Amino acid sequence: MPKVKTKRAAAKRFRILPSGKIRRNHANKQHILTKKKRARLNKLKKAAYVVASDVKLVLRCLPNG
Repeated sequence: MPKVKTKRAAAKRFRILPSGKIRRNHANKQHILTKKKRARLNKLKKAAYVVASDVKLVLRCLPNG
């Protein structure tokens, strides 16, 4: 059976931490930033974690994880 390829889009978006949690970045931080409040932009800078209901889906896209 051939090797399972990693979904490259998922590999660029998610990182698996040593604790087993999956880190992701927030959306809405790329463009049209002038109308967004500074507090909102500061919150969007920080990484978030994938919710428990989506972990299985993300791990399926990252077979080496």
